[in-house]
Amino acid sequence: MPFTPFHFGPHASVALPLHRYIDIPVFIGANVVIDFEPLLVLTFNLDYPLHGYCHTLLIGSLVGLAWAMAAYPLRHLIGKVMSFLRLPYAPTLAKMAVSGVVGVWLHVLFDAPIYYDIQPFYPIKANPFYGFLSINSVYNICAAFFVPALAIYIVQAFVRKRSRIEAS
Repeated sequence: MPFTPFHFGPHASVALPLHRYIDIPVFIGANVVIDFEPLLVLTFNLDYPLHGYCHTLLIGSLVGLAWAMAAYPLRHLIGKVMSFLRLPYAPTLAKMAVSGVVGVWLHVLFDAPIYYDIQPFYPIKANPFYGFLSINSVYNICAAFFVPALAIYIVQAFVRKRSRIEAS
């Protein structure tokens, strides 16, 4: 998607309720990292598909793992940001690795219906998802996911914390 922030709603809607199993910053950040590929293609006018190898489940997995490995040494800093956002954060290398891979996969699966050049199952040179949904449908779905993501965030960051304090 040319507008990577559209991915934040769906990613947050998945990651926030599963925070015990998914590293939220790595999972959400994976959707930004993966779009460096089309950004480089557009910026440098490269003779390369807009959505090339990184937008595949196979090579994208490696990108997700690399993103997790890059984020791992920063986990204490990320933890401070998560604390500021009032969200729980318990990183482990395994959790971060899984989150990077699955985050990239979700990104690829949201992009696949609207971009013909994506080959999600590379080395198979086909996109069985292309045309399954229109670009407007995918954008509307992504935009709509901001609502539950915001609601889940408010509950996790403010309501649950308040109820735990009152129970003490």
